[in-house]
Amino acid sequence: MKLVWFRRDLRVIDNPALQYATENSQQVVACFVATPAQWQSQHMAPIQADWIWRRLPELQRDLAALNIPMLYAEVDTYQQSAEQVASWARQLGADSVAINAEYEVNEQARDHWLEAELRQSGMHLQSFHDKCLMPPGSVRNKQGEYFKVFTPFKRAWLSQFTLPVITTSSAVAPCHLPQSLAEQILTPDAPFSFPRKASDAWPADSTSILQRLRDFCATSVDTYDKQRDFPAVAGTSQLSPYLALGALSVRQCIVRLHWQQAFLSPGRETWLSELIWREFYQHLIWFEPKLVKGAGFVEWESKLCWPGKSAWLTTWQQGQTGYPIVDAAMRQLNETGWMHNRLRMIVASFLTKDLHLNWRDGEQYFMQNLIDGDFAANNGGWQWSASTGCDGQPYFRIFNPTSQGEKFDPDGRFIRRWVPELTSVPDKYIHQPWNWPGKSMLSYPAPMVDHKREREITLAEYKRAKDSD
Repeated sequence: MKLVWFRRDLRVIDNPALQYATENSQQVVACFVATPAQWQSQHMAPIQADWIWRRLPELQRDLAALNIPMLYAEVDTYQQSAEQVASWARQLGADSVAINAEYEVNEQARDHWLEAELRQSGMHLQSFHDKCLMPPGSVRNKQGEYFKVFTPFKRAWLSQFTLPVITTSSAVAPCHLPQSLAEQILTPDAPFSFPRKASDAWPADSTSILQRLRDFCATSVDTYDKQRDFPAVAGTSQLSPYLALGALSVRQCIVRLHWQQAFLSPGRETWLSELIWREFYQHLIWFEPKLVKGAGFVEWESKLCWPGKSAWLTTWQQGQTGYPIVDAAMRQLNETGWMHNRLRMIVASFLTKDLHLNWRDGEQYFMQNLIDGDFAANNGGWQWSASTGCDGQPYFRIFNPTSQGEKFDPDGRFIRRWVPELTSVPDKYIHQPWNWPGKSMLSYPAPMVDHKREREITLAEYKRAKDSD
C-alpha cells in the first residue's frame, strides 16, 4: 500500500509521485490536506483558494477512475499536515508516502517533518521532482555554481534539453478503506475555512484545462512573440494558474509546444523562453533560501530607503493613481485575480520607482490577489522590477507609465475596458487625460505624482544605496 500526498500537483496525468505509486503497489490511496492558517501567513489569494476547492472534486473523480480514493482533512499548519499524513499512512499500513517536492523553505521543512514521522514507524518518504523539467541543482555553470543571469542559464538549460515523455498512471486494484478512514473521504461539505472568492473564468475540470493548452498551441502560440505585450489582445497563454497549482505540468506544455513541429517558430521559442524563466526562479529559491525569508538578492538592497507615503499604497491598490495604464492593470487584478505580464512589470516599476514603496508591499498584495500566485515567480518578478533581484532590471531603467501605455495599448482599448471613466476621452489623450481640454468633465484623478521628478529621486536613492555597499 502506498499513500500519495497531493499539494501543488493537482493532476493525475504526468504526475511522478502518482506514477511511482501505481507502478509499485497494487493498492494506492491519495490525500490532500488544507492548511488555512499556513496559507494565511503566506498570503494566499481567496480566488486561488476557491480554485483549489473547485479542483479537488475534479481530481477526486480522475483518481476514482484509477480506483484510488482520496482522503481529505483541514488542519492549521504545515507541521500538523505532515502529522496528519503520517497518521493516515500508519492507519493504512502503507510502506511509503509519495510526494512531489516543493522548494520553498516552509514546504521543505514540512516534508522533513513528514520524513521523520514516517521513519519512526518504519515507513519511507519517496520524493520526486515535478515542478521543473530540469530539477534545481541540475543546471550549473562550468565552476559548478548556479547561474545568476538568465541568458546563460537558458543556454545551459537548452544544451541539456531533451523532449520529455508524458506519463500516465494505470488503474490499481480497488481499495476498501476501514470505516474510520472512509469517513475522511472528501465530500462537498468537508471543512474548508479559508476565505474564497468565486470566479468562473478559470475552469477546474481536467478536460477544459487540457483543451486550453491545446487551443493556445494550435491557434495563438506562433504569434506569441508579436502579441504577448499587448494587454488588449488575447496573446498570452493564460495557463499560469494551472502551472502554479499543478493542474498542468511544464512537461505537458513543452510536449504540446513541440507537437508536430519540425522546428519552433519565433513565437514558440519565445513561449519556451518564458517557461525557462519560470524554472530559473524555481532554481533560484532553492539555491538562495534567503529569498523566501524576505531578503533582497543583491546585498545593497538592505541599504535602500523607501520614503513613499503609506496612503499611496492604497491608492495604487485601488487603481486610482491617475496613470491610466497602471489603474487599468490594478483593476484587472482586483476583479479577475490575474494580470497581464507586461502590466505586472509596469505597475511594479510604478510602485517601487515612482511611489518609492517597498517591493515587498507589492509582492504581498499580488499574492493576496493572484489566482496564479506562485512564490518563486512572484518574488522573481518583483525583485526584477525593483532592480534588487537576480538578473534584475538595472536600476537606471525606469518604466515611464505614460509611454508604456502608448506603446502597448496605443488606442486605449484595454484602458477603456477597465477605466470606464475615460471612455469618452479621445485616443490622442487617453494616456494623458490631464492634457485633454475636456478633463473637467472626468471623474478621474489627476496623476498622484510627477513621473519625471520621482524618477530623479529614485536614481539618486539607488545610486546612494549601491555606492554605500
